[in-house]
Amino acid sequence: MEDKSNKIEEKSDDQMKETRENTVKEKQPEIELNKDVKKEEQKTEEPLEQEEISEGPVIEEAAEKTSKDKIDEKPKEPIKETKKGTKEPKKEDKKEKTKKKVDRGPDFKYIVRLSNTDVDGEKSVVYGLTTVKGIGVHMATLIADESKTDRYKKIGYLSDAQIEKLQDLIDNVNNNAPSWMLNHQKDYDTGEDNHLVGSDIDMRLRDEINIMKKIRSYRGIRHERGLPVRGQRTRGNNRTGLTLGVSKKRVLSKSSGKKE
Repeated sequence: MEDKSNKIEEKSDDQMKETRENTVKEKQPEIELNKDVKKEEQKTEEPLEQEEISEGPVIEEAAEKTSKDKIDEKPKEPIKETKKGTKEPKKEDKKEKTKKKVDRGPDFKYIVRLSNTDVDGEKSVVYGLTTVKGIGVHMATLIADESKTDRYKKIGYLSDAQIEKLQDLIDNVNNNAPSWMLNHQKDYDTGEDNHLVGSDIDMRLRDEINIMKKIRSYRGIRHERGLPVRGQRTRGNNRTGLTLGVSKKRVLSKSSGKKE
């Protein structure tokens, strides 16, 4: 029995040795393959490094070209998302275009003085006269026709004599224009129809309001109280003083006091 057991042990030892040898033989080609792969990689890396060194100036030239191309290219318009999800190109802000002054000759007047106001010489006669306070388009056309000047001619081309004629017609509009075109009819003192121009309009308005306040007329009282004069409603608008009701400031102050 002992001999049999010894034989079995010897057989098992032999089998173990064989399996170990087989595994070692199987692993040897894998290790050799790995060594060959590493050698090939080392060989390939060496020429690549040489190529990179040689391609250095070429890469720099390419980078310079791309930078120049980027400078030459126009910047793309930023895309703006709308509410619906569609994208639209953002419009560029329009810059204010400054008017270039054109040389119109030595005789051209860029600023013409009429009734203590500066009139742009680039404007036509009709629209140049409308810059004077108290003269509208209808009155300006009447003055231009009475002075026998072209309506559409630039006022800067007019001579000094023509400008003086326009000024005389502006001063004496009452005699040349019909009464329905005048802006101050039935004067309080004289009862005549007049046409006021420039600073005379503001002065006369102030005087007439003071007269209405003195005689205690309805309009004068409304002017004193700062209320609308021409019969407007005051239930919704022009609410001041005690008629104001509940103000937002008071409500906010009360609510903050309660919270504290």
